[in-house]
Amino acid sequence: MNGDECGLTVEAETPVPTGLEVEAGDSFVLTPEVRRLAERALGYLMAGYPVHFSGPAGTGKTTLALHVAALRGQPVTLMHGDDEFGSSDLVGGDYGYRKFKMIDNYIHSVVKTEETMNTLWADNRLTLACKNGDTLIYDEFTRSRPEANNALLSVLEERLLTLPKAKHHGDGFIEVHPDFRAVFTSNPEEYAGVHRTQDALMDRLITIKLKHYDRNTEVEITRAKGALPREEAEVIVDIVRDLRSLGVTKQGPSLRAGIMIARVMKRQDAHPRPGDPVFQEICCDVLGGLTAKVTRDGAKGLQSTLDEVVAKRLKEIGRRPRGD
Repeated sequence: MNGDECGLTVEAETPVPTGLEVEAGDSFVLTPEVRRLAERALGYLMAGYPVHFSGPAGTGKTTLALHVAALRGQPVTLMHGDDEFGSSDLVGGDYGYRKFKMIDNYIHSVVKTEETMNTLWADNRLTLACKNGDTLIYDEFTRSRPEANNALLSVLEERLLTLPKAKHHGDGFIEVHPDFRAVFTSNPEEYAGVHRTQDALMDRLITIKLKHYDRNTEVEITRAKGALPREEAEVIVDIVRDLRSLGVTKQGPSLRAGIMIARVMKRQDAHPRPGDPVFQEICCDVLGGLTAKVTRDGAKGLQSTLDEVVAKRLKEIGRRPRGD
């Protein structure tokens, strides 16, 4: 709350952060598969169409979205879907008031008082991105209720953002900046906490469905994120992919699990080789969370399967001639 001698009182939320400068970093792993996905998405954005990355957790949707946005060279506005969102959380709303009181006592025997009060409008992320020409990344947008995303329909089609409550915006709408682009990410509809999106919005998006990357890509990402030799990253990735291929749970371990193992292993100076109990403990702790996704009777079987997969891969390592 601020005040001065003129009686000015303002109560409003701090403006949301926007226009983040994002650059493509050297640490981003560009295998042929990842490069092709990025090129496809960038081509759609340059043509003026919004891109939607859809896929299960751990497939790198958000990281890929940030990379593609960085390739555009425009500031980035990042939003995360939320079930509590309403339209005002995207476009803005009344977040306070301004009160002005003037006392005129120029003539000593006459006192004139004039008091006015106006509501304060504060733009939110979508409005700011549309005004400034940012690249909007709407992460996990299907976690927001469909009605909260209705404002996006005219933005993506007519390039107009309707602001029915913003009295000071003239006709109640603004034209979207020519440089504005949007990238969306989402999990499949069967995931908990995910809403079915209205057809009108999906019809405006170009959807790229992501699956788990090929082995070479997963190895390169795990190696880079964990700062490991390639042969050690291969063992981790093979363990994760073995469990995934068994289909014991609806969604097996993702690339994220492999990165977690690699980083913890590096920190604790462990190695994927027979006789290193620390590595086996890390694998069991990171991957053992899958047991919470199956029934009580199946949990014991899954733990046994996990132990077998780890033991199998370590046994193969033990058979390799030294120097391989």
